[in-house]
Amino acid sequence: MRSSFLAAAFISLASFSNGLNILLNNDDGFGSGNLRELYRLLKHEGHDVWIVAPATKQSGQGGRSDFTTEGNLTAPSQYDLIPAGAPSIGSDPNDSHIWYYNGTPAACTFVALDYVLPRYADFKVPDLVVTGPNYGTNLGPFVWTLSGTAGAAYAATHRSIPAIALSASNTEVAYFEIKNKTNPATWAAEVSLKAVNAFIDTSPEGGPILPLGYGANVNIPPLTKKPKGLKFVQTRMTGNAHVNEAVLDASEGTFTWANIKPYAAGVNTCLNGDCSMEGETYVVENGGVSISLYTIDYTAPTNAKTKSIMKRLDEIAPE
Repeated sequence: MRSSFLAAAFISLASFSNGLNILLNNDDGFGSGNLRELYRLLKHEGHDVWIVAPATKQSGQGGRSDFTTEGNLTAPSQYDLIPAGAPSIGSDPNDSHIWYYNGTPAACTFVALDYVLPRYADFKVPDLVVTGPNYGTNLGPFVWTLSGTAGAAYAATHRSIPAIALSASNTEVAYFEIKNKTNPATWAAEVSLKAVNAFIDTSPEGGPILPLGYGANVNIPPLTKKPKGLKFVQTRMTGNAHVNEAVLDASEGTFTWANIKPYAAGVNTCLNGDCSMEGETYVVENGGVSISLYTIDYTAPTNAKTKSIMKRLDEIAPE
């Protein structure tokens, strides 16, 4: 990434020379092989890393912040790692830095920031929140709003903490099924580490990894061998992006989804940023790693169109 993207913000962080305080989360569950492999690699780099992630798979939850009303698990956690009846929040029996919570990914971010880290870690506010790597990519504005991995990241961004959402193209694998370092989960974690390190290594000395209110969406193409020579491309979310349509199964009387064709103009309209950048969907479909920046300010940009719309509203009569 260009260091110009990493200008100083209004929060200060500790020196990175002794490692960062990093929170990991996802929407695939705390037993995800992708998540645990990235956890292992980040710890090997010397960072103080904690996982607080859903007790069960929570894909497609977006930024929904749903906290359980049950004090105990009513069913076993992912992969039966935690039995039914155990507390709805707790640590992995084999690692006190890995926690589960029976809530959505965004809720896990908040539980981590307001309960787990202040009570059990040596820090209260992480230097960085990293979510994923997700099973499957999260490309384009529409899918971004649906993704729990994205929601966990922008929940942190809203709380003034830099966040990076990572998504890979591999299928689900439990962490305990990973027996070697030549597998898609490990490869996805290695590419993720390279992307995360690019942000860390180019950040201002003594400053934040990303400016206040900024985050990043990183997507990784399918990997069939240990990655070498992958291109990391600065992208925008719009451009060849997909949005769903409802498809009727007349025999069952039910609906499913499909990507609408041709591409919908609405989801691909470039309104902010550099419109000459390639779209992240195109880059990943052609074998590159996409890196798109996002901000939490959804306000429309000031231009002739927004001025025209607001002008039409000038004459709204007061109640």
